[in-house]
Amino acid sequence: MKKPKTNKDNKSQRETKKPVKQPPGIGFSWFYVFIIILMLIISIFSRFGNEPEQISWLDFEQKMLSQHDVAKIVVVNKEIAEIYIKKEKLSENRYKSLTEGVFDGSSGPHYIMQIGSVESFESKLERARQDFTKDEFIEVTYTTTLNWLAVLSWILPIGLLIFFWWIILSRSRPGGTGSSIFKFGKSTAKLMDRTIKSTTTFNDVAGLKEAKIEIKEIVDFLKNPETYTRLGAKIPKGVLLVGPPGTGKTLMARAVAGEAQVPFFSLSGSEFVEMFVGVGASRVRDLFKNAKESAPSIIFIDEIDAVGRTRDKANAFRTNDERETTLNQLLTELDGFGVNTGVIVLAATNRADVLDKALLRPGRFDRHIFLELPNKEERKEIFLVHLRPIKKAKDVDIEILASLSPGFSGADIANICNEAALIAARKQKKEVAQLDFMEARDRVIGGLERKSKIISPKEKEIIAHHEAGHAVVSWYLKNVDALVKVSIIPRGKSLGAAWYLPEEHQIITKSQFIDQICASLGGRAAEEIIFNEASSGALDDLEKVTKQAYIMVAYYGLDKEIGPISFYDSTGQYESSLFKPYSEKMAETIDNEVQDLIHTAYETTIGILQEHKTELMKLAQLLLKKEVAEQDDLEKILGKRNRGTETINSKI
Repeated sequence: MKKPKTNKDNKSQRETKKPVKQPPGIGFSWFYVFIIILMLIISIFSRFGNEPEQISWLDFEQKMLSQHDVAKIVVVNKEIAEIYIKKEKLSENRYKSLTEGVFDGSSGPHYIMQIGSVESFESKLERARQDFTKDEFIEVTYTTTLNWLAVLSWILPIGLLIFFWWIILSRSRPGGTGSSIFKFGKSTAKLMDRTIKSTTTFNDVAGLKEAKIEIKEIVDFLKNPETYTRLGAKIPKGVLLVGPPGTGKTLMARAVAGEAQVPFFSLSGSEFVEMFVGVGASRVRDLFKNAKESAPSIIFIDEIDAVGRTRDKANAFRTNDERETTLNQLLTELDGFGVNTGVIVLAATNRADVLDKALLRPGRFDRHIFLELPNKEERKEIFLVHLRPIKKAKDVDIEILASLSPGFSGADIANICNEAALIAARKQKKEVAQLDFMEARDRVIGGLERKSKIISPKEKEIIAHHEAGHAVVSWYLKNVDALVKVSIIPRGKSLGAAWYLPEEHQIITKSQFIDQICASLGGRAAEEIIFNEASSGALDDLEKVTKQAYIMVAYYGLDKEIGPISFYDSTGQYESSLFKPYSEKMAETIDNEVQDLIHTAYETTIGILQEHKTELMKLAQLLLKKEVAEQDDLEKILGKRNRGTETINSKI
């Protein structure tokens, strides 16, 4: 009894019968190579084994002409004389080598001779024939032939050079081998339509609720335009996605491609500009031409700042004519005399401050959608999305994971989930536990643990007191984030770290700034109290403190001496300028106020550590023993944290 075929069998048969699509142009290129090789083989083997021997005039005259053995002479191209021996003479022993071998040599020519010039050859031949009888005659003919081997000797290298040049250029194009070298001006955008559909949908985009609402409206406009056009509304021409790296701009575009059900052209801004002049503008024209023919459609340009940089005078010395030509053509296509009915341009960048103002105006990019770093609730949603394919244990608490990852982008959270799975697999676990996620978080933030790094006992003691100083100062300050743990295990470039649970603030007050500066100076202050000298280990802390102090004084106007003045430039023009927006006297005042601020905060930090020196030394000894102090260990030594225990009565 025959077993009936299932749908799975039919599907596998269809897959096996499906022809393999070869890149265009490969067949023709190999055909040309085959023809060239065949011509070479024919040219070589046509003369193989029958190449006549070359002789001099003296041999010809004494051994052949004087013996009356020559039947005829053929002068080829006025350069070579082909000598034919009489058939009856070929049987003699001196010509026996001409008839031996694979090829029949009786037909000739049997010998060849360089003649120099025709006149000289004829005069020599005439003198040699004076001894001939009147009845004896040697036929001399002149012919012109084309030596294919000589021709191929100089045509073949040129042909091979052109062929390999064509191969290199065709492979360098996105179309691969076989792409025409004359298609530089064509668009390189990838097309997604109903047959080639993106698998990403809005369900895969967690958080970003407000951004998704605006993007969904664009998709709905393409699907149901009558709902909007009957009220007189027009379809937006451009949507610009702006946000820090990893916030989901490209993911949002892929979701639009999966949901829109219209042709979707995607490419990067850098694909417009090539080394050839005019290619970028030509590609822009070709891209919009294809999009108009497929309307309604969407064009997505990722990293549009590659071609959309501002053209102001400050950047004149860094100008690029090819990029500016491409930008001008893009501006014309977005809102010029042409009509882009049914074509929406979706662009993404994390550097909106460098984009040209003409590109950002209404009529070109009508909507600017800002994608910010996710808050706690949005991080929970992102964790849920990235935890779908992971086999997680029952102790995994998404609430804690979201709380311990403030300031993380969607890409960071995806990295944590992947690192946790890798750590669990490395430990031969069947499920990913909460501890694995904690280790993955530390790995992403601080880097890989370097337990094998050799540190001397003296250096380890300095590091322990340094990290204990950070912990003690931050524990007794009012406006410092909650301390989670302290570690002296080297990670990445750092030799130790204090781990905090930052709170999400939209604004930061002056007292919060000062407390953060004091907490950062705690390590250096602890070294000075315990060892009576500081080390170079506080470099990162000092850099952070100095930047915070300058931001307080020069940007936020939080200094009494300078007052409510800000020199912050949101346009970015001062960055490319050689001049500062303030005078030399003001610069000196800013430097003095920053110095006073840091010195006052350092004295406050010294006072806190002197008061709690016993706790400082106990915590340092615990770190030297265990290398890591968790929150329970901190509470045993420092007591329950009361964030109002210490307040700084500062004169700053």
